Amino acid sequence: MSSKIRDYNKLAVDILNELGGEKNIVTVSRCATRLRLVTQHTPDHAKENIAKLPGVITVVEKGGQIQVVIGTHVDKVYNAFTQLVNTDNKIEAGNDNNILNRIIATMSAVFAPFVYILAASGILQGILILLKLACPELEKTGTFEVFNFISWAPFFFLPIFIAITASQHFRCNLYIAVACCAALLSPTWTEFAKLISEGQEIDLFGIALSQTTYASTVLPPLFLVWLLSYLERFLEPRLHSIIKPVLLPLFSLVIMVPLTLLVVGPLTANGAQYIANGYNWFVSLAPSIAGGIIGAVWQVFVIFGVHWGITPVIVENFKQYGQDSFQAFQTIAVIGQVGAALGFYLKTKTQEMKGISLSAFITGLFGITEPAIYGVNLRFKKPFIYGCISASCGGIVAGFFAPHYVAYAGLPGPLTIVNAISPNNPGSFIGVLIGSLIALLGPVVLIQILGTGETIQDTVNSQENINIEDDNPKILLDEVDITSPMTGHALPLSEVPDPAFSQKLMGEGIAIEPTDNHVYAPFDGEVTAVFENSKHAIGLTLDNGVELLIHVGIDTVNLTNNEFEYHVELHQKVKKGDLLISFNPEAIKQAGYPLITPIIIVNTDQYQQISLTDKTQVTVDDIIFNIKQ
Repeated sequence: MSSKIRDYNKLAVDILNELGGEKNIVTVSRCATRLRLVTQHTPDHAKENIAKLPGVITVVEKGGQIQVVIGTHVDKVYNAFTQLVNTDNKIEAGNDNNILNRIIATMSAVFAPFVYILAASGILQGILILLKLACPELEKTGTFEVFNFISWAPFFFLPIFIAITASQHFRCNLYIAVACCAALLSPTWTEFAKLISEGQEIDLFGIALSQTTYASTVLPPLFLVWLLSYLERFLEPRLHSIIKPVLLPLFSLVIMVPLTLLVVGPLTANGAQYIANGYNWFVSLAPSIAGGIIGAVWQVFVIFGVHWGITPVIVENFKQYGQDSFQAFQTIAVIGQVGAALGFYLKTKTQEMKGISLSAFITGLFGITEPAIYGVNLRFKKPFIYGCISASCGGIVAGFFAPHYVAYAGLPGPLTIVNAISPNNPGSFIGVLIGSLIALLGPVVLIQILGTGETIQDTVNSQENINIEDDNPKILLDEVDITSPMTGHALPLSEVPDPAFSQKLMGEGIAIEPTDNHVYAPFDGEVTAVFENSKHAIGLTLDNGVELLIHVGIDTVNLTNNEFEYHVELHQKVKKGDLLISFNPEAIKQAGYPLITPIIIVNTDQYQQISLTDKTQVTVDDIIFNIKQ
């Protein structure tokens, strides 16, 4: 595992530079713990160099994707990364044609952004289960009913969540996608479906409709949005700009919703049901074998980032039967790796690895195992193997009790075991509990007997690293003044029309609305980040240790028609006053982009105090930052 991270925004810049810059990025997405990137080509040693960056747990290259495993702070890196690249006008990936890889990547992109919402709802359902057991009368109260429908709401309206994330993944209009999927959840359609199920025939264009309902479904809204993206690309160039805002959503609604009700919905819903039924048949035939296999290999799927592919099966089980066995066995597999991290913590003699393994264990309690896998278990191999073996044994034993989850767990793990409590199947919770204890304690015992997998050299290196400082750049001065890189009207970041800047997610700084068309070096230093496709921004590491990002305009990453011109190159040494960028203000304004220029101190966290100028008009001779270490 790499050293302590100093800045997530800097990490995004470093990853981008290692991958060859913006022009080499095809797509950007994320899941719960990893940044997922598709590039036109992978530069030599990029994978190894990124893995060494502070804050990166490891890098996995799978199915045409470069998956940068970061952990629970991946959202910060993702937000910073998407500020640096324009993903709207990228070419299609040329090396990701494998259908399975594309399906897995899609599932990850669609479900990862709201998985914590589902996890929170699942935990709330677990709490309600415990309260109901403790006080059966509580179930009859209005309070219980209110919190019960709150816990189920995200699952009922799952198509809406899918519409939002799938529209971003397939690059179509978010609001049209939501409108189409919302139509599928109409109470009127629910009434129609009920009447059809009772034998009444209702037709559309003379074709009989099926009784399929769409609450809590996955594949129907997903395929709807996928097809919608093609429809939009067909209609966009054929509709006049004056009437397009009205006709595009109109045509989309009247085409996609009937098409889904007649064809897409029934086919995909039945497909998901058949797959789920196939899995359920196997579990009913040999539950212990199923539990043993899932316990043994599930975390291997996590390593390669392909674990999202099972989500439609799980959701379909809850929709059709109100319960699911896969998550019961999945929980045991997760706990196996949590137990391995705990066993490593108890056995290792090095302080560094004690800290890493304890942190990984705590994170694993919430169902997130990447830190445990990459930071400890897989790194030393034995703990990972012991975790898989113990989880397999736990799954085999649990299988004898026919365990099921009766509430969906967004992130199965130790905290969601209560989701297996079922009055209709008392043995379910017992099976999951026994299986989880085997998975937790098994690797602890095995590691104490057979060792952690650490070598003598690992121990020596760890002890030596205790006295080695991290790779934070040295700040040479206790106090430094930074002058403005441009002339114009100074604004606080809070007035910048972009939350990444206004909420200071990128760091502390100031904004300038320029009255000139040049950007100058505010101090001696080096150019450490450029954006060749748009040339709209530049990163500098000054000789005093300050790291600056100068971002000319808002959303100007979308401009690629020579509105900007660089006068320096990457890694070039610059002197204060050197011309860095020139730009065409009129062309930028005509394209509809504000000229407001955020100037961000990327390594803000390294300084105790940053004072900003109170001037409203600044020139390149005016001090805008006073920085104290």
